[in-house]
Amino acid sequence: MSIPAVLGRCPVCGEELSVTRLQCGACDTRIEGRFQLGRFQRLSTDQLGFLEIFIKNRGIIKDVEVELGISYPTVRARLDEALRAMGFPAGDDPARSSPRQTREERRQILEDLRERRITAEEAAQRLAGASSLVSPITSTGRTKEVS
Repeated sequence: MSIPAVLGRCPVCGEELSVTRLQCGACDTRIEGRFQLGRFQRLSTDQLGFLEIFIKNRGIIKDVEVELGISYPTVRARLDEALRAMGFPAGDDPARSSPRQTREERRQILEDLRERRITAEEAAQRLAGASSLVSPITSTGRTKEVS
């Protein structure tokens, strides 16, 4: 007997469904409560089909274009639509397009390096976005080695 796929959206209003009961097929154990569906259950059948093809083609947009017979902008639009449905920012969303660091923050890091307030390694870490890995500053303003 084939088990149907889990619906992620209400067929009446389109809102996200929640799971209220889980059951083991082997021992018949049942767990009841409110459980959240995963990100993939938020997708429509068409979006899931698109992502299967996208993954099968290892994310190579040109190959997706050929397989589906659609243009590059259409592939990008469908990918953005699926990303939004899963709760991620898409290509044209402000949350995605904002840089990790502002120009002023990068300038300040380079100024600190020039003034020898930080080491070259520390500057590289900060510029790479790993500022949480930076060594603490000693009272002299120099970085302290942390083991």
